[in-house]
Amino acid sequence: MMNLIGIVGTNSDQSTNRQLLEFMQKHFAEKANIELYEIKNLPAFNKPRDTTAPPEVQDLSDKIKEADGVIISTPEYNHSVPAILKSTLEWLSYTTQPLIDKPVMITGASYGRLGSSRAQSHLRQILDAPELKARIMPSSEFLVGLSLQAFDEDGKLADPNKVQELEEIFNEFIQFVDITKQLVKTNPNKNKSKSFSWEKN
Repeated sequence: MMNLIGIVGTNSDQSTNRQLLEFMQKHFAEKANIELYEIKNLPAFNKPRDTTAPPEVQDLSDKIKEADGVIISTPEYNHSVPAILKSTLEWLSYTTQPLIDKPVMITGASYGRLGSSRAQSHLRQILDAPELKARIMPSSEFLVGLSLQAFDEDGKLADPNKVQELEEIFNEFIQFVDITKQLVKTNPNKNKSKSFSWEKN
């Protein structure tokens, strides 16, 4: 069975993005093992003298490397991703670079009607940066708008149409992970990205 890591892209204790990932974890339990990861206790990015990651960041990096794929669920703060998510990605890009060639699915829930669409667009740009270089699933956007009303008392998505939409996208992601593995074998980014440095260029 496929092993995935679901990153809760916020430091909020009450988040509908956490609810969304928890729902996915249960709903797709027969298709994949999804381990949820909280980034709220990670330190703010502060460029170290070398490229050594703090223990908390190293732990996340190890889990990403071991996983077949990554799901990031982000809210939208001021038309962008939360500062804690940006900081986390900065740590990963500057130190261990575990997202290089890693299949990534982006989801998002927001209190507004747009469901984090602008944050997701911004996150795609970030993940395509030279020192992150994730393999982002194309042509997919799962948005949960008005998210405070989107889940029932059991934590399930209340709208059956949204559940069907999520199932279709998740099935595509499972296929995308397999396809990406084959692609990376023949055209890896590892060597090119490891030699890249803003300080040298």
